[in-house]
Amino acid sequence: MTKGWKLYWLLVVATLAVYFAMVLWSLPAVSLAAGGLMPFDMRPSGYSFDEALAFVIAITPEGSSFYQNTQQLLDTTYPAMLATVLAIALWNLARRFPTWMRWLLVALPVVGSLADYLENAAVSRMLDAGASGLTADMVSAASRWTLIKSGMTGVGMLVLLGLLIGLAARKLFKGKLT
Repeated sequence: MTKGWKLYWLLVVATLAVYFAMVLWSLPAVSLAAGGLMPFDMRPSGYSFDEALAFVIAITPEGSSFYQNTQQLLDTTYPAMLATVLAIALWNLARRFPTWMRWLLVALPVVGSLADYLENAAVSRMLDAGASGLTADMVSAASRWTLIKSGMTGVGMLVLLGLLIGLAARKLFKGKLT
């Protein structure tokens, strides 16, 4: 294994460590501070004004601070790490594709990552605004970034899964066809 691939697998492990820290620790803590309501980051299908308002009302000041500092600190590293892991895998597994298509595949997690950063900023604005300052436009923008993040990253992961299945099938049937 080359040094480059060793670094790649180290990045995969680090990305998973940050992901599990969020999923098993910081996001449950945010949810607990909001009376069990799901954090915005964990609502892949978006959220309505009423749902956002309920969350902003329910979350404690300490929970809001934890969300905007601890959780979002973790979420400043995760999107870039995930986009890099997915982009490298997609680029390399799609070697048989035309170059323009490979760039299109790489764009999926990159756009998802950018949307994640914009979602974080929008969520922070909603939490800062509080129940009295929350507007439908704020919620609409945040929800839109959540949908784009979820959609682009999800499609990127599905394509990656398809490429992995295709690779496995080629390797499996290669010996049987000769």
